[in-house]
Amino acid sequence: MPYRAPVSDFRFLMDHVVGFSQVAATEQFAEASPDMTDAILSEAAKMTQEVIAPLNRVGDLNPAYLENGIVRTSPGFAEGYNAIAEGGWIGMAASQEVGGLGLPMTLTTTVNEMLASACLSLQLNPLMTQGQIEALEHHASDAIKELYIPKMVSGAWNGTMNLTEPQAGSDVGALRTKAEPNGNGTYSITGQKIYISWGDNDFTENVCHLVLARLPDGVPGTKGISLFMVPKLIPDENGLPGEMNDLRVVSLEHKMGLHGSPTAVMEYSGATGWLVGKEHGGMAAMFTMMNNARLGVAVQGVGVAEAALQHALSYALDRKQGKAPGSGTIIEHADVRRMLTNMKADTYAARAITMMNAVAIDMATATQDAGWTARAALLTPISKAFGSDIGTEVSSMGIQVHGGMGFIEETGAAQYARDVRITAIYEGTNGIQAMDLVARKLMDGGEAAFRLLEEIEQGAEAAKDAFPELAEAVWQSAESLREATEWLVNRDDLNDRFAGAVPYLRAFARVLGGHAHLASAVAGDATRQKLATFYIKRLLPEYLGLLAHVREGADTLMAISADDLAA
Repeated sequence: MPYRAPVSDFRFLMDHVVGFSQVAATEQFAEASPDMTDAILSEAAKMTQEVIAPLNRVGDLNPAYLENGIVRTSPGFAEGYNAIAEGGWIGMAASQEVGGLGLPMTLTTTVNEMLASACLSLQLNPLMTQGQIEALEHHASDAIKELYIPKMVSGAWNGTMNLTEPQAGSDVGALRTKAEPNGNGTYSITGQKIYISWGDNDFTENVCHLVLARLPDGVPGTKGISLFMVPKLIPDENGLPGEMNDLRVVSLEHKMGLHGSPTAVMEYSGATGWLVGKEHGGMAAMFTMMNNARLGVAVQGVGVAEAALQHALSYALDRKQGKAPGSGTIIEHADVRRMLTNMKADTYAARAITMMNAVAIDMATATQDAGWTARAALLTPISKAFGSDIGTEVSSMGIQVHGGMGFIEETGAAQYARDVRITAIYEGTNGIQAMDLVARKLMDGGEAAFRLLEEIEQGAEAAKDAFPELAEAVWQSAESLREATEWLVNRDDLNDRFAGAVPYLRAFARVLGGHAHLASAVAGDATRQKLATFYIKRLLPEYLGLLAHVREGADTLMAISADDLAA
């Protein structure tokens, strides 16, 4: 079955669940009217379905490769990228002052999900550029903004993120890349970076690398890191791509999935770079891009989950096996129906959470309200981890729906699982997201979390007349999560928090998913009510076991030694 964009879900969530009307009511995003929103969703759906989706299998079977130092991309990717660029989809959220559309992140999120469903390998390219645009808008000098951002908004140039080194993965502070001042406002950048998504291509005019490096007086650790713009081609006096910079793609990684996305090892040998932000302030600037990308990665997970669900459903509606009643296809078997319904309910919950996150970002941007800023920060690690986990779980379940044929590459079911698996790792592993949630995001004493839980309980109270059993279940889950949050906030030993961080994040996501499904049941038709009943009765109760894990603390975990594990 060809990919079909879930436009009705996007529209319904905006209208009835995530509060998009608040965003459209602000002065900054007043142009995001219902008519404009419908037009954007419709046009993006058409483009992703007709132009981008056919490239997904092509990229998997015809990976990007390195030829005499030049990255050759998968057939059709140049045309697909041009369609994305010409449609204005790259610069949707960028301000109008720099050539963007100035639209809400909520709309950008829906388009990015459609692109990820259609072809994750290609979608990763504009996603990186969007993050770089935001980082430059917030931190770069006016000269850099004026030169680079319009070209990236148009898609003529694309952007990358250069953090990781062979010895510096999650521990970014261990990086060794050096930046030496040249005395003329530029710097010589020397070092090696790995895992650089879309480190080069053969269809944009220039590739703009944001590179973390250490100045000679930079102290050890993250506080001594600065950020630099290091273009592949050095712009001339007219702002056009000029001479080749002293950088190169050393090799491309041979990966489990995302074959159409070239993941490069980059070498910088005294390459010319320009400082972005303040000296030794590189991590603050890079975190702007990373936070943007973390929501983007969450959406990648949801997008692949949607595509895997549609693929599995199509197979189940056609495959005849066993003594199945009704249509005689495997969808009539209870266990297959369970898997497909689980896939659909979880994908919907994860989509709702990413859109809640995007609405919070939009409201923080439009109002500068600290409460919205705190909510956006709280929801970011939850979105990233849960969205990517659900992408992994749903795509794996999709293989199971196919049975033995799911293990055969020709069906295409395995590609979703191979492609999406990286989303739980890059842009900060999901374990790190959970640690961030229970540490930094609870530094306010849990205030942002408690405000959100209060809204969930209020929503449950309002739904009790229509759906008393479902509402009570959601209310109880929020109250239990409140008690667990209070327990975490009172732990002075961070290890007690970290030991249960992953189950805590998952429990939080489960409760948010219950909240979204309950709101959908109240406002929706019989189909949404049945899906909400499935989620709240069968999936939401997982929070009980998860929170029991949280409150065990670190002692019984850390008592298990390395020797015990090796025994």
